[in-house]
Amino acid sequence: MRIILIFAALFSLLATQYSVAKSVREVPSGNRLSRQPAIPSGSKNRTVAKKTSFDRKYEKIKKLLEKDRNLQNRIKRVSKAYKIDPIHIVGALVGEHTFNVDVYDTFQSYYVKAIAYATNNFTFEYDGEKVMDFVNREEFAKCKDIKGSYALWSCRENVWQKKFRGKKVDGKRYPKDRFSAVFFQPFFAGQTFGLGQLNPLTALKLTDKVSSVSRHKKLNANKAKDVYKTIMDPNTTLSYMAALIRVSIDAYKKKAKLDISKNPGITATLYNLGNPEARAVRHARSGRRYPRENYYGWFVNKHEKELREIVKKW
Repeated sequence: MRIILIFAALFSLLATQYSVAKSVREVPSGNRLSRQPAIPSGSKNRTVAKKTSFDRKYEKIKKLLEKDRNLQNRIKRVSKAYKIDPIHIVGALVGEHTFNVDVYDTFQSYYVKAIAYATNNFTFEYDGEKVMDFVNREEFAKCKDIKGSYALWSCRENVWQKKFRGKKVDGKRYPKDRFSAVFFQPFFAGQTFGLGQLNPLTALKLTDKVSSVSRHKKLNANKAKDVYKTIMDPNTTLSYMAALIRVSIDAYKKKAKLDISKNPGITATLYNLGNPEARAVRHARSGRRYPRENYYGWFVNKHEKELREIVKKW
């Protein structure tokens, strides 16, 4: 009887796992759209201003991925730690450095920049009010007891969006702009940094996960210099890139019942747009079978075969 009960329990467990696995659809590789979506004017203008082209920028990041052994080894290492295919990190790097900024010629160059930022003194604030004082206002009370950096900062970001963005509160008018642009970019709005082109708010969201997996020191919004150094340092920024991709894959599996791990264009799209959990929820409600890539992810999928050949040689 005992053996029968054990086999019955085992069968039940396997059946449950099969049912869960069956309910998650795999998003196939490749693009859903036949043509690349429109590239934003800001990306075009930056490229023209630098007297270059998207093709030349792509060739430059591709060359770095082909030649720099240090970069290759670190991508492999963090990919293994976060249980993702290295193609996802490669896709995000290609997207950022084709459509955002030119990549430096060597992995080592990013260390120089990281050291330069570490010498600056600045804070995360808006109009003289530090961000940690700001999020202690009563409007953020519902976020107070939330555990986990990702959920906590996402809650604060949502409160900003609903109660402060473009609104007048206590006699003060707040900008109609993103939380990250208003409080977390003291040099100029829209600026992202380092090899992974991350912004500080994204890093603060991911700090618990990165600390848990990679054992890097947790970030603190009161220590802006440390946050910038972390996202400028190529060693730590790759961990944050991998963590963001892992979060995106998990969010779509949990909230949209979709496995996007075989489509680097979709993970690249989410890396570019941010807020993967909210996007997964919206997709689940949309009724569409599969998510669609944006201009950035479309480009990654177009070059997937070539990029996978590079990774195979590492």
